[in-house]
Amino acid sequence: MTNLSSLPAIMLEPLVRAALLEDLGRAGDLTTDAIVAKDHHATTVLAARKAGTVAGLDLAALAFRMIDKDVDMTVHCADGSKVAQGEVIASVTGPARAILTGERTALNFLCHLSGIATATASVVDAVRGHSARIVCTRKTTPGLRAVEKYAVRAGGGSNHRFGLDDAILIKDNHIAIAGGIRPAIERVRRSVGHLVKIEVEVDTLAQLDQALAFAPDAVLLDNMSVEQLRQAVAMVAGRAVTEASGSITLATAPDIAATGVDLISIGWLTHSAPILDIGLDYREADRPV
Repeated sequence: MTNLSSLPAIMLEPLVRAALLEDLGRAGDLTTDAIVAKDHHATTVLAARKAGTVAGLDLAALAFRMIDKDVDMTVHCADGSKVAQGEVIASVTGPARAILTGERTALNFLCHLSGIATATASVVDAVRGHSARIVCTRKTTPGLRAVEKYAVRAGGGSNHRFGLDDAILIKDNHIAIAGGIRPAIERVRRSVGHLVKIEVEVDTLAQLDQALAFAPDAVLLDNMSVEQLRQAVAMVAGRAVTEASGSITLATAPDIAATGVDLISIGWLTHSAPILDIGLDYREADRPV
């Protein structure tokens, strides 16, 4: 995928460090240290067991290099690339102990994030031809939000809020406690700065009509039917960003995109996407990578 910016190493290092420490425990890699000589160098490859979209190579490389700076990882298919079953994604060479010790941590990140990128790409492909963008939500693994949202971008999707502090999203419980859409929006406008965007969640067309009277920047159309979404887009008529949300699947996404909504938000991209199976394979010295 073009124009995919890598995350700074300073954001990735704490995640990888914590994962390695969890694996190394109190005594290090007992198995590898017993079997593999200190001076043994190895050539290995990261290969896709199934077709998919790659994400997480920077974390994988860090996992190896934090064990030993002499491990070298050469990337053949960058993050955002679609790979075929059996395709070599990267080659990893250097001290064999470090490669084997870092293997599981590297693969945990790489398989998980590639799974998110693959799931995202499947939905992006399903709605191709329509203007709707596929976006993720805050339904992320605690501690991994930044990299999971990065993986969504690697799959061709876009990001919703990163947290509670970067935009206003007035949901049903906010409306209930405030006593309605109007007082909720009015309180928000008195509280936040002029650069903070406001989105309002609505469940019905009647609620949408109420919300539009107060000119929100976006409206979240929650669990509406395809016909309701079509009517909602017509009602909004470009006055706000329209976002469809709620139990959206790969099968239903194309019909939802055809209604003309601007965004389709999907929580399972991050909270339930299956991994992309990727393995680390040892190569003999005379066998080409």
